[in-house]
Amino acid sequence: MTFPLLAEPCPVAVKYHDPELIGRHAAQALVLEVETWPKPGLVSHIDNGAHTDMDADLLRLSARTLEPFFVALAEAGAMNAGMDRLRQIGIEAEKAMRDATGGVNTHRGAIFGLGLLAAAAGLVATRAWQAPLGTLVAQRWGRDILNQAPEHDTHGSLVARRYQVGGARAEAAAGMPSVYDVARPALAEGRRLAMGNEEAARVHACMALIAVVDDSNLLYRAGPEGLNFARDKARSFLADGGVARASWRWDAKAVHEAFVARNLSPGGCADLLAMALFTEVLES
Repeated sequence: MTFPLLAEPCPVAVKYHDPELIGRHAAQALVLEVETWPKPGLVSHIDNGAHTDMDADLLRLSARTLEPFFVALAEAGAMNAGMDRLRQIGIEAEKAMRDATGGVNTHRGAIFGLGLLAAAAGLVATRAWQAPLGTLVAQRWGRDILNQAPEHDTHGSLVARRYQVGGARAEAAAGMPSVYDVARPALAEGRRLAMGNEEAARVHACMALIAVVDDSNLLYRAGPEGLNFARDKARSFLADGGVARASWRWDAKAVHEAFVARNLSPGGCADLLAMALFTEVLES
């Protein structure tokens, strides 16, 4: 996936500058992602998708555990902290997450992406101008994100080297285009098509993300063949009308079951959906 060059920031009012509220909304975005079904291959309040090591209760626990760290990231952003400080908070957050979940990686990707957005939300309060949070991430920390030496023992780093995809770091450095150019418009479209049904809108946005994102989790589990299978299923769902159809939930359930049968789980898209929900609440 190629990312567009950053455009001039559009005026955006960020509603909440209190780090406590920022952290609360970040954790709530993770919970809303869990409370969405059917998302292809992903854990929800209905079933565990293609996962044997986690369920909805564990993900809710993880979200609650991470809330104070999102608060800390917002506080660090308000102090114009550099990536070294944000990274240290992220390391502490991951340790707390794994301690709470018995070692299960429930939200590592969200700690990075949603954490950067929380820091940007804190930074907004100290600036005389306003811009999308993703733009602030790119402008304040983008260069440092790209210059950071990549980790060598994570699924994302293995996929990046093997398949030459940018992953979460490229997404953040480019201003979160998957959030602003894909997920946010799809949420709005989903609400329109499903007459305000919020869960339907979240499913619609998840499908839109799967259709275009080079999801590292999909590539790690099943390589390009699995990624293309996932994209084709999501694109077919959208091309057939998405959540506008009366049968949308059962059609999405069929896609979900096809992902589970192939052990596919687009965890990166789940993180991006949570990030879209977070920015949508904070930006008006």
